[in-house]
Amino acid sequence: MIKVSVMYPYKPDARFDTDYYANRHMPMLKELMGPACLYYSVDHGVSAGRPGTPAAYVAMCHIHCDSVEAFNASFGPHAKKIMADLPNYTDLQPIMQVSEVLVERG
Repeated sequence: MIKVSVMYPYKPDARFDTDYYANRHMPMLKELMGPACLYYSVDHGVSAGRPGTPAAYVAMCHIHCDSVEAFNASFGPHAKKIMADLPNYTDLQPIMQVSEVLVERG
């Protein structure tokens, strides 16, 4: 299993609409990717550890898929539409990382 993390670095005065991201953008992404997106999660940064310090990332999502190939086959055809939605919720440039999930426990 792989996890695709999309992270939005904190910048003072940046715009990020968490409600839009969690309730409109990510459901759209899931719908477009179909069953290749096994599940996803959305995080909102709270702090960098010490109270009152900004988080390194204002928000993140984690998309779980069976493989890189499954992700690419389901995301690729819709990449332009998904990326075109960014201005609706942020002016930040996202950072993406693909990771192999080694351990996952409930």
